[in-house]
Amino acid sequence: MTRPLTIAAGLALAWLALATLPRSAPAQDTPPPAPEAEAAPAAPAAPAQLTGNADSGRQLTYTCQGCHGIVGYRNIYPTYHVPRIGGQSAVYLTNALAEYKKGTRRHPTMQAQAQSFSDQDIADIAAFLSELKP
Repeated sequence: MTRPLTIAAGLALAWLALATLPRSAPAQDTPPPAPEAEAAPAAPAAPAQLTGNADSGRQLTYTCQGCHGIVGYRNIYPTYHVPRIGGQSAVYLTNALAEYKKGTRRHPTMQAQAQSFSDQDIADIAAFLSELKP
């Protein structure tokens, strides 16, 4: 029973793909335009700078307070001093979370946390935490 559904789904997707293709104009007797000089390839666009929303960041950092909000807190294994992050610069916080997400900065708990965040989430978190008083 699943085979007919799979075929029907495949046909539906193919039909949708064909329906979205641009339609070509009818053939005319005019010659094609002369090729122009090739333009230089466009430089890749710089990633857009995200603006963080501190209110959204407040909700996203709720669980962060469990470690980062406790003065003198240390992980049991591996022993690691947990820094207080309130009042850090937004640039520092954004870079740190992005590095944890990519795996270039290593800490198992922070890598797991950061991998669940979108780039917008990271900007929001940085916006909120940077506004806190240390």
